[in-house]
Amino acid sequence: MKTKLIYLACILLIFISGCAKPPIAEMDNAREAVMRAENDRDAVVYGGGSLARARDSLKRMEIEADSKRYDAAKTLAAEAVSAAEKAIADGKTGAVRARDEAAALLSGLRPAIEETEQGINAARAADMELDYTELDQGLTGARRDTQDAENAMADSEYQDALDKGRNARTALSDINYKLTNAVTAASRKK
Repeated sequence: MKTKLIYLACILLIFISGCAKPPIAEMDNAREAVMRAENDRDAVVYGGGSLARARDSLKRMEIEADSKRYDAAKTLAAEAVSAAEKAIADGKTGAVRARDEAAALLSGLRPAIEETEQGINAARAADMELDYTELDQGLTGARRDTQDAENAMADSEYQDALDKGRNARTALSDINYKLTNAVTAASRKK
């Protein structure tokens, strides 16, 4: 009798597991959520870690579904949706932070360019020993990077605005460093 019960239970389990259906709606939701995150520029730029987790969960979901482990596939579908939503949220937060940082950086660049130009002109007037061609090229590059940063900011390309703005700031710092060294060297000669 026990053998018959065990045999019947095994057949019932096989039948139940064979009748399980894939979580189609959940899997479709996961695919759509990841696609939304992949098509969100800010999510791609600022939410890369969460987006990578969403893609990984989606891939694992597909593997589990193909292996007919539907409970695991359903769980991974939920994880993919959650990670994709987090990538979008991270993207929005990152974009706001980058926008604010870029705005702060850009607000100081034009005055710094003018101040650096005045320093170069003062060094020329004092006939300091400097490579003025190099300094002028550096200043021109800083102006170009500043303009590119302002254009990127206007196009809501905040990370590009930050990168270009930082390049301009670095160029200005290098020029001012050379000017300071020239002033120091001139004062030691006196």
